[in-house]
Amino acid sequence: MEEIDIPPFFICPISLEIMKDPVTVPTGITYDRESIVNWLFSGNSTACPVTKHVITDCELTPNHTLRRLIQSWCMLNACHGIERIPTPKPPISKAQITELLNGAAKSHLHQIKCLRRLQSIASENATNKRCMESSGAVEFLASIVRNYDPTAVDGLLYNEFEPIRPTDEALNILYNLQLSEAALKNLMSKNGDIVVSLTRVMQRGTCKSRAYAVLLLKSMLEIADPMQLISLRHELFVELVRVLHDRISQQASKATLQFLKRACETILTVLEEVCRCAEGRSELLNHGAGLAVVSKKILRVSHVVNQSAVRILLSISKFCVTSNVLQEMLQLGIVAKLCLVLQVECGHKTKGKAKEVLKLHARVWMDSPCIPSNLRSSYPASS
Repeated sequence: MEEIDIPPFFICPISLEIMKDPVTVPTGITYDRESIVNWLFSGNSTACPVTKHVITDCELTPNHTLRRLIQSWCMLNACHGIERIPTPKPPISKAQITELLNGAAKSHLHQIKCLRRLQSIASENATNKRCMESSGAVEFLASIVRNYDPTAVDGLLYNEFEPIRPTDEALNILYNLQLSEAALKNLMSKNGDIVVSLTRVMQRGTCKSRAYAVLLLKSMLEIADPMQLISLRHELFVELVRVLHDRISQQASKATLQFLKRACETILTVLEEVCRCAEGRSELLNHGAGLAVVSKKILRVSHVVNQSAVRILLSISKFCVTSNVLQEMLQLGIVAKLCLVLQVECGHKTKGKAKEVLKLHARVWMDSPCIPSNLRSSYPASS
């Protein structure tokens, strides 16, 4: 394309590209529709990017005059390699979504038709997805997931020989809506049992629904606070392990591993805070597998886990020194693991904390046969 001067008012302030569907926000600034929609619903800000004024009303007014000017300019400059910009298809409205959702209550057939239509609408563009999000579609889809019944066969429709299950369709749409952070938080707070429902789907659902349940769960828990993560039920983790075992899809396996990593990091971080007080340290030591579990996570999950686990062990080594505790740390391989930390790449601060633990009790541990000879050489000398 030849060098050509583009009128500056044709350029979107966000994308810095020629606008294809210019719309004006309440602050009077015009943006390309897709760019401003993504900006407003990404969770970054609800302020106008240019004026910085908060946009309380997200109504976007099409700027038809500017669009026609851009289209005319593109046609006049086609010889310079400027591509023609087609007239954009009108976006879906909230009223249309509401009417569609109301019609779904009539029968099972209407519900399936509604789900198929919602899927089609969401696939068109990001603007439609955001409109669905703000029109009650998320709550409607979540209600279908909550009412999941794997034994229900009456009234099922079939696509060739495959049954069309509302839960499969609803989970598919929920995940592909790419919900904003606010919508994900709302989904968790207003639908307190949504995680339980997703766990139930993972237990008895189809491979398709299990995969979408995992993907949606990962999206939700990426924005969850630590207390929501550590309060997750044991049944959920059992089902996540089953997803890995069954290998239902590469995407689902990857999402599961990412989720388990995040959960482990959060739990160890919380446990580190708990062990800052005497009661917390006492509870950890009183748990039969407390020290073993903390030690086992070192060098297996992430740098964040390494750091938290070593800090927990440092707290124990400083404030809970008894001969039984020191012997337990030897027998469980914790001392050997800390020596290994000094030999591998796991962060300067983590190594420093590990060295501090080993120095504290060098007289008891340094010459112990519980430490393999290949690791004993890295044991730091006591100060």
